[in-house]
Amino acid sequence: MTALAPSPATPSAQLSSLRSGVTIAGVLSAMALVVLDAGIANVALPSLGRALNVTPAKSILIITAYQAGLVMALLPCGALGERFGFRRVFTLGVATFAAASVLCAKAPSLEWLVAARLVQGIGGAAVMALGVALLRLAVPSSRLGAAIGWNALTVAIASAAAPGLGAAILAHASWPWLFAAPLPLAIVAAAATRAMPASPERSTSLDPMSIALNAGMFALLILSTELATSAPFWAAASLTLAIAWLALLVQREAKKRAPMFPLDLLRARPFRTSVFASVSCFAAQSAGLLALPFYLQHELKLTPFATGLYLTPWPLSVAATAIVAGRLADRVPTSRLCVIGALSLCAGLSGAATCALLEQPPALIAAIALCGIGFGLFQTPNNRNMFLSAPAERSGAAGGMQGTARVAGQIIGALIMTLLFSLTVGADAPKLGLAIAASFALTAGLLSFHHSAQSG
Repeated sequence: MTALAPSPATPSAQLSSLRSGVTIAGVLSAMALVVLDAGIANVALPSLGRALNVTPAKSILIITAYQAGLVMALLPCGALGERFGFRRVFTLGVATFAAASVLCAKAPSLEWLVAARLVQGIGGAAVMALGVALLRLAVPSSRLGAAIGWNALTVAIASAAAPGLGAAILAHASWPWLFAAPLPLAIVAAAATRAMPASPERSTSLDPMSIALNAGMFALLILSTELATSAPFWAAASLTLAIAWLALLVQREAKKRAPMFPLDLLRARPFRTSVFASVSCFAAQSAGLLALPFYLQHELKLTPFATGLYLTPWPLSVAATAIVAGRLADRVPTSRLCVIGALSLCAGLSGAATCALLEQPPALIAAIALCGIGFGLFQTPNNRNMFLSAPAERSGAAGGMQGTARVAGQIIGALIMTLLFSLTVGADAPKLGLAIAASFALTAGLLSFHHSAQSG
């Protein structure tokens, strides 16, 4: 593995402890904002569907639009950060996310809400792509691993709080408050940006054609899957165009020393393996967390609040395990931790599918907790592998690729559930979704095992 070289221009040495602390608080607040919003919407999907009078398959567009905005903008935001400075682009992302949240709260229809969620995703992309890059500027290189751990812990805690918070909001207020309630975090993050350190700006110009090809490729990929059941011909045409745009993007970016699409980083096997394993793991997580609320509310007739309580063991287990995994990662080969984590996630999802099949709610809680333990054991070491495989000056690109892998996996999971809800009847979709999610977790484990075997 290529060690992460400290940047020769790391500003952390010049930062006071106060500015360093404010920077960390601002980054983590923004990250919590983005994660909370996604988790709240997940658990509220059945309620949003009823409020807007749309089917479950259409209600998942609320999730898909947000993730589409994220995945189309993550790599461009990483490149923008390296060109114009991490702080400037991060601040613009927080402001965009907050403005789009207000539009979500005011949405009179599904179409309006989906459009606002797309813009929200674009703002969230700047936060996700540049958050760790800013942490890297705020702490000495010797504490970078700990900073990644704080980030993982914040994500886990926000994920843990989201189902309960979403359920509590729905129990006492109308659904627009789902998008308004987290806004104080945006205010904290925006205020903290004034103390964040400036980063070196790259002199090379941005390539608008590459940005357009990247956004268009992901948009066409999503469109092709959306049309797969209703218009197979147009789905195939969209997929063909997406592949052609990807080929053009790779050809264009291959000539560059520091490409927006990080081919230089992907040529390194540790980075490449971590990216593909991350996509598989997040696909498993996304499909599982989308299948469970529909099973709990539609089949077991639980309230949104009870559904949130059932799901809470997952993120709580992630938070608890992430701390242990971070410490173990300094003593145990990280790829082995990833194998154990992915296989535990696979076992948990398989158990949840079995419990749903046999209708055993108490055992389902234990399976959900095992899912969280496995995800926490896998994700923190895998993210560490990814960042420590990239040189310091490519922090923006590494962050963009990490976020792209995360959202690509989440989109795959959401689209699988959309197809299952469209093609199956009644209670079959959640059960099949859990089984497919388990197969993605197994894939992540096999990729990590291959990396472990190659590393010796």
